[in-house]
Amino acid sequence: MNNANQISFEALNDFSEMSFLLNPAVKIIDANKSVLTTLKISLSAVIHKEFISLLHPASILKVEHAIIKCLKERAKVELECKFRSGDGKDIDAQCYFSVCSSRNCKEDQVLVIAKDVTVDRQKELDRLRFYNVAHNTVNPLQITDLGGKMIYVNPAFVKMSGYKEEELLGHAPAVLASGMHTKKFWDEMWSTISAGNVWVGEVANRKKDGEIIYTQLLISPIMKEEGGLLGYFGIHRDLTEKKTLERQLVHTQKMESIGTLAAGVAHEVGNPLASISALVQIIQRSTEEVFIKDKLELVKKQITRISKIIRDLVDFSRPSNYELKLTDVNANVTESIEIVRVGKKAKDIEFISELDEDIVPLHLVADQLQQVFVNILINAVDAIVEMKASLKTDYRGKICVKTQRVNNNIQIIFYDNGPGVSAENSMKIFEPFFTTKKEGKGTGLGLWVSYGIVKSFQGDIKVGVSELGGAEFVIHFPIHPVY
Repeated sequence: MNNANQISFEALNDFSEMSFLLNPAVKIIDANKSVLTTLKISLSAVIHKEFISLLHPASILKVEHAIIKCLKERAKVELECKFRSGDGKDIDAQCYFSVCSSRNCKEDQVLVIAKDVTVDRQKELDRLRFYNVAHNTVNPLQITDLGGKMIYVNPAFVKMSGYKEEELLGHAPAVLASGMHTKKFWDEMWSTISAGNVWVGEVANRKKDGEIIYTQLLISPIMKEEGGLLGYFGIHRDLTEKKTLERQLVHTQKMESIGTLAAGVAHEVGNPLASISALVQIIQRSTEEVFIKDKLELVKKQITRISKIIRDLVDFSRPSNYELKLTDVNANVTESIEIVRVGKKAKDIEFISELDEDIVPLHLVADQLQQVFVNILINAVDAIVEMKASLKTDYRGKICVKTQRVNNNIQIIFYDNGPGVSAENSMKIFEPFFTTKKEGKGTGLGLWVSYGIVKSFQGDIKVGVSELGGAEFVIHFPIHPVY
């Protein structure tokens, strides 16, 4: 036996770790002061007691096997076990068993050094619990270092951002910047969290595919035990759907108000206009001067244009007198395409329809539904014609229409390879008198009226970018509307 194993046990009395000396019968011969303070027991309650009597029941068997191996193979054994203190608390310990001998004893003895790791294990457990909660929560989470670089993102954050995890880690959250916030906004945020305070605010981020997402962001400083900042913890709550619903509500309320106003305006303008139109016709019949006739013809065209605007206003504002009937959406789409494709502008445009034959008929007004479809198709034709004129190439226009069932809705999708609708214009495209066409080419009421018709059938209409790069209009109608 080497000299190290022959050192007197008294040398371990002031050792910070618990130390036990056991005889081959696994009874305690001696214990140091750390045992008494850690386990909160007296020396008399320890000496000559079985070592396993100090253990948690779940640790007894593996400790017995460790001691047997230690004595039999004269090998050092390391394992983790639980002690039970005098006040009933469990204490996690990392134990080291080794054989030692004494000049005063002919039998081998077992030296046990037990390091209290209760605090460390609790921290590990807390970290594991936090990781499981953070990793599986539906809320996007991120942890950044003091420099603002992300060192952890949970799957929800990865899904929200559209980036891969490796594309985010090591980068600042600015990779998601939408450019919609001022420098002052972010400076105030950094000033708050750098001072060790919690910051809460609404932010707009941009996903990898360019889509804007709105979240409520809470950033909390991560503090060291001894004080000072370690990093920052951020949690997001998705507000995108809430923002969308708020915009839709404001838009719908605005449309209702304009519809009410339109009914009054149409009445007040319609009567004087009818008088003006009658006077123009009288003057046309009573003069032979070419100059006057030409000018009156121009006046007549403008009156006709105003009359069309008034009719559109009235169509939007007054309740429909049409009767709801089971309507074949596919047949309506096909008829609308035939109406539009015979026009002179559409002669070089390819029309493609992909219609789901299994979709059920819907309770709609066929004429009004066709008005919606024709409006969208005509807009697509006009956009393609303008684009072709500006490109002056062999560009060939394409308009596609698709119908399908999505859960409890029938979906009709119109998309083309035209110039598309910008993000700015998509917010205003259903507003009255908004148009991107040249003056005199459109009233800006077609899509406004279409929006009102779709909403009257409890449907929804949205505009976006198509897979062909042009505009995409998606219409939803519920299969089982509540009237």
